[in-house]
Amino acid sequence: MALDKPYLDVPGTIIFDAEQSRKGYWLNQFCMSLMKPDNRERFKADQRTYLNEWPMSEEQKQAVLEMDLNHAMQLGGNIYFLAKIGATHGKSFQQMAGSMTGMTEDEYRAMMLAGGRSAEGNRYLGEDGDAQPHHQPQGHAGKKVSA
Repeated sequence: MALDKPYLDVPGTIIFDAEQSRKGYWLNQFCMSLMKPDNRERFKADQRTYLNEWPMSEEQKQAVLEMDLNHAMQLGGNIYFLAKIGATHGKSFQQMAGSMTGMTEDEYRAMMLAGGRSAEGNRYLGEDGDAQPHHQPQGHAGKKVSA
């Protein structure tokens, strides 16, 4: 029986749940291998050869080669494991996060210092003062609770 996943309707959000974990198991294991200096050197010397040692899908390997972290997350990658790829290439987490949002590092830093990304367009689908029932806080007598 499939689990109810009400969180799947948050635009632009990939939740790392058990299904994603299974899908990205080998991708994430590859990322963890980059914690060892010898493995990082082997990967940097010949990325394709090193990736071919792992039973990942070709699509996962391409996402790694292209440093497409958003796609890698869709394919089961956990952002904290994927950060090891960026670190291997000398990228900070801030640089990687910026690239994932289509911003430069400076733009991303400025956004975060200003309070982060706006919630506008990043809520449950259908939520616009009238959220979906399974996410709608209920007050007494079924009336909406004011925020």
